[in-house]
Amino acid sequence: MKFDLHTHHFRCGHADGNIRDYIEAGIQAGLQVIGISDHSPFLCSEEDQAFPHIYMAKSQLAAYVQEVLQLKKEYAGRIDVLLGLETDYFPEYAELYRSTLAQYPFDYLIGSVHNTEGISIFNKNRWNNLSTARKIAVKQGYYELIAESARSGMFQILGHIDAMKGNYPLFSEITADESVERALKIIGECGVAIEINTSGKTKLVGGWYPSDAILERALHYGVAVTFGSDAHVPSRVGDEWEQVRTRLREIGFTEWVYYKEKKKVTVPL
Repeated sequence: MKFDLHTHHFRCGHADGNIRDYIEAGIQAGLQVIGISDHSPFLCSEEDQAFPHIYMAKSQLAAYVQEVLQLKKEYAGRIDVLLGLETDYFPEYAELYRSTLAQYPFDYLIGSVHNTEGISIFNKNRWNNLSTARKIAVKQGYYELIAESARSGMFQILGHIDAMKGNYPLFSEITADESVERALKIIGECGVAIEINTSGKTKLVGGWYPSDAILERALHYGVAVTFGSDAHVPSRVGDEWEQVRTRLREIGFTEWVYYKEKKKVTVPL
């Protein structure tokens, strides 16, 4: 059973192609299941589309859902199309997101932390001139947010949980092991999955999210894993799926999961 739960399309403003393009790419890649999970609207603003190159407009959400559901019917029997969404976790607006998204029949939600202290995690300049102690505090805050997103109960999957290394590879060397360990323990206790996300190859760090070291500790805490290419172009759908499966087996995982109607489906590795 081959699946990819993390794909984007033109509505978010920084991906190419429409939803059908990604479904067709999934079929070409040999997928049996594809999740469509574009970026949710930025609900914290009164503007319809506060950040047009990051999030879809609020007015587009219903049409997005309708299009995915229509394509799910059209492609039934060829590939199982799942309705997902990737949404940021903002603690102060969690209930707004929870109540808004509950109106739609999502198969799963991916919770991702893309900003801390009001700055993008991918902004490499945020690290300029920071002391060692301050870097540790930033990393600790990042993992505190990830742990809180797991506890929120809003998400089936947590996205790219060490993506802060994307444009700052030295992030992995910042000593905050206790915070990472605590986050993984909470994720395991909450029964939320983490994705192996192969889009790190498009950033300065290269490779995948999360690191092997994090995956080894995730296995220790019984954290479920899933796969997401985080494709922003159709050609990346299913990218490096086989390599990820092989590495998970080497680490000691025996299964991975996807979600349908917010219910976990377990797939042997």
